[in-house]
Amino acid sequence: MFDFSFPADTPDEERYRELANAADALTEGEADGVANMANLAALIWSFVPDLNWAGFYRVVDAELVLGPFIGRPACIRIPLGQGVCGTAAATGETQLVADVHAFPGHIACDSASESELVVPVVRDGMVVAVIDLDSPRKARFKEADAKGIEALAARIATRI
Repeated sequence: MFDFSFPADTPDEERYRELANAADALTEGEADGVANMANLAALIWSFVPDLNWAGFYRVVDAELVLGPFIGRPACIRIPLGQGVCGTAAATGETQLVADVHAFPGHIACDSASESELVVPVVRDGMVVAVIDLDSPRKARFKEADAKGIEALAARIATRI
């Protein structure tokens, strides 16, 4: 059994370093990508405060398909290039959105979401998934969050 609880007042740099280390420990030796995404969603939920949704969308053909997550039911399919997740997948660039209602073409899967961070997971030069974090608080995510989740995405890219 794993216990990855973390104090809420932990500095961001330390929080994300420990998140990446825990992700390594949790997924090491497991070849099933879906199982790893499920555990990683739970791990992110444990480490990152003020979330109402944390999980993955997988690139399947020309769209994103819902993967393992924690939160309320979500959109199952998102076209590449649409919404925050589709934009991250199509461009290969992290999307750090302080106010989702101001994002052109935002897809509202959970009406409680106010801000969002979406990080592409790149393997062999191709986006294979995105890590999607939503918060019920505007401007919840900062550059430190983006850098931390980007480092996580790089470390787990071959395990999902």
